[in-house]
Order: sequence, then structure tokens, then C-alpha cells
Amino acid sequence: MKAVLYPNFQKKNALCCARQVCDVLHSAGIGVIVDREYTKEFGDKKFVVFEDITSLVGNADIFIAIGGDGTILRCAKLLMGTDTKLLGINSGTLGFMAGLEADQLDALKKLKTGDYRISRRMTVDVVIHGADGDTVYTALNEVSARSASFRICDFDVAADGYLIGKYRADGILFSTPSGSTAYALSAGGPVIEPDLECIEMNLICPHSLFARATLFSADRKLCLTDRTSGENSLVLSADGELVHKMAENETVEIMRGRHTISFVEIIDNAFHDSLCRKMCKPIK
Repeated sequence: MKAVLYPNFQKKNALCCARQVCDVLHSAGIGVIVDREYTKEFGDKKFVVFEDITSLVGNADIFIAIGGDGTILRCAKLLMGTDTKLLGINSGTLGFMAGLEADQLDALKKLKTGDYRISRRMTVDVVIHGADGDTVYTALNEVSARSASFRICDFDVAADGYLIGKYRADGILFSTPSGSTAYALSAGGPVIEPDLECIEMNLICPHSLFARATLFSADRKLCLTDRTSGENSLVLSADGELVHKMAENETVEIMRGRHTISFVEIIDNAFHDSLCRKMCKPIK
């Protein structure tokens, strides 16, 4: 079995955590591979193999992302379209997507025995129709649209050709269940178990007394049409990365993503345990 480390050393405790991960994996008989750029950090560990990380995508058994939720999202993007499994270890502040905390590293030995489960997380695609063809961006958490000038904007949403509503708000989110505990939660949406399959629509600061989050079937095709004029038109982001600036009356499609991401869950009831520990108490 081969495990690739994907650390984010901008996190204060990530290096210490990553070195401990190496030792636990080696003691369990699991091969450890690290990108060549980290030779200095792991050069004293003779069992570590250094390779170009891009050549390992799809060839390794598991990628272990060490950092916060942003690190896990970047690693997931790298693995889209492959069967390689992903395990997140939190060395950041919240790390809600992580399967393990830095004080639970002994549980990594279960990777060798197969004593874990796989949570297959759906993604969401945003399809942009251009003169030269369609462009597709995929997000694990959410696709968001907001005014480029941070002013209130107008837009329509349709589902399978049926007009759902005409809205005025600061923006709109289309989230996966994994993303329900991210931006969508801050915008007032519900918590959704990540194994479920649906698309959550959530308005950002709507100019309405009655706007509520809406859950759609994962197989529904949603269309967002920008009705905002001039420089205030919507800009689209996929997992926080700016991907497109819409024009007035332009329509984009949001639908179930082409890919799924296989998350490793070693701790029983990891989602609910993390929810209680990280969301029901103030962050220190």
C-alpha cells in the first residue's frame, strides 16, 4: 500500500504532524511518498520516497492531506477523475472536512487492515456556454455567484426549465452536502449529511423576509440567469476560486458533478462527532 502526503506547511503544526504521520505509516508497513520539493523537511527519514506528486495522482492508494479545509479542497481537486482515496488530517483551525485530528494519528494503522469506510462525496458542475463551446468547472463544496461590485443583484433560477423564482440578493450559492457546513451554513442553510445526494440553493443576504434554503434532487438541472446590468453583473466562483464574470441576461447551468471524491473515514460517526466538537462550541 502506498500513501502520498499532501501537507500545507503554512499551518503552524503541519510539519510536526506530517513527520508523525510518516512514522505511523511506516510502522504499519505502508509506503510513504512525498513530493520532491519537501526533501529538506523529510530527508532524514530514509524510508520516505520522493517523487513528482503530479505523477502519483491516480497511481497511489491514498492521498493524505495535512492542513485545514482549504488544503483538503485543493487535494480533492487534484484527485478528481481518479479512484485515489483522500484522507484529511486537521492541523488548522476548524478542519471540518478532516477525517482525523492531529492527536488521533495512531488510527492511521487501520489503513493497512482495511478497518475503515469510504464516503463517496458528490460534486457540482457549473457549465458556461461560450462562442467556442462549453466550459465546465467542478466544485466539491459550492458554486457561488455574487455582484462584482458587491452591490445587490438581480437574477432568475429555473429547474429543468421551470422558473423557480426571480431574486434580489447579494448573491446565491449552489452547494453539495459536503459544502453544507461551509459557506452555505454561514448563509443560514441547513446541515446535510455528506453521504446524501442533493443540491442546496441558498441566497446570500436576500432582500426578502421569506427567503429560505431549497434542496433539489441531485439529478435536477438548474439554470442561473443574470438580470443585473453593467458592472454589477455576477461573478462565479467554484470552491472560492473565481472562474467567470457573467454578462447581463447570460445563463449558466448548475448540475451534479461529473466526478465523485472518495473520502476515507477511520473514526466511527466522524461527521456527527466533528459537528458536535467544532460547530456546537466556540472556536478557540
